[in-house]
This record gives sequence, structure tokens and C-alpha cells, in this order.
Amino acid sequence: MNAPNEKLLKQMISTSSLAEVDRWIAKYPAEQKQSAVMQTLMIVQEECGHLTQELMDAVAEYLGMAPIAVYEVATFYSMYELKPKGKNVINVCTNISCQLCDSAKVMQHLEQKLGIKKGETTADGKFTLRSVECLGACVDAPMMEVNKQYFAKLTPEKIDEILEKV
Repeated sequence: MNAPNEKLLKQMISTSSLAEVDRWIAKYPAEQKQSAVMQTLMIVQEECGHLTQELMDAVAEYLGMAPIAVYEVATFYSMYELKPKGKNVINVCTNISCQLCDSAKVMQHLEQKLGIKKGETTADGKFTLRSVECLGACVDAPMMEVNKQYFAKLTPEKIDEILEKV
């Protein structure tokens, strides 16, 4: 780790977040510190809200990686946000079990209720609506996740109740 790289990341995240990144890096051999990229991106995103190119470049420098390698990770996984998101993030499962139980109707109802399409955020910044490949709760299909809390066996009425409480 050289001083300019450390200085760049230090300017972008708090001392405590940088210390957490360093704890993750320490779990790997020095020559493999890039193995901490996923957790580093999560730490940076948690503090900054979403990942900008500037933040990803700083992560790449800090971990001694090519920026494209960091972009590949950030764009592959749905857990990383590349643009500002709403206060409440709704993830609708679209995998086969949920599809067979009409997750398309769940998405359609949410789009109509919120006045946005999947991948968008409401004008007031309250909700971001996304589809995700699998939330690992097939027995409860159709289902969605709101702010890391699962909601199962959804109906339009149940969705409305959930939105009122959020």
C-alpha cells in the first residue's frame, strides 16, 4: 500500500471504514489483497450510498487492481448500487419458482402503485424497485425483499399493506 493510494481512499471514506477495509485485506496473503474487493466495495457503498467511478477507482488503487476488474465485480452482482437509490429498496424475485407463482403480477402491481418501472426510483426518493434473480426463498413464492426483510406469498393486498408500513 503506498501513501498516495491510501490518501485517495482516506479522502473518500471515514477512518473507521478504512480500518474495516484493512481488517478484510489482512485476512488474505499480502499478494492477494484484491481478494477483499467484494467486501471493500460493500464497505464503501454502505458509507457513500452508491458506487461512483471515482470510488471504484480508489478501491482499485487501494487494492492494487486494474479499475476494470473492480467495475466487473460491481456490475456483475446486484448487491452493488451504481446510482443513487431510494430510501427503501424493493427487490422482487424473478427466478423460476416466483415466476411460476406470478411474480410478474407482483412487479406489475408495484410499478403501478409506485408510478415507476423496475430499475427506477420514485421522484420523492422513497422507493427503488428492482428485480433480482433469486432471493433463495422459493417455498414462499412469490416474494420480495424490502430493506433486507423478506415478504412472502405476496398478493396485491399484502403488497399494499407492506408499502404502507415502510
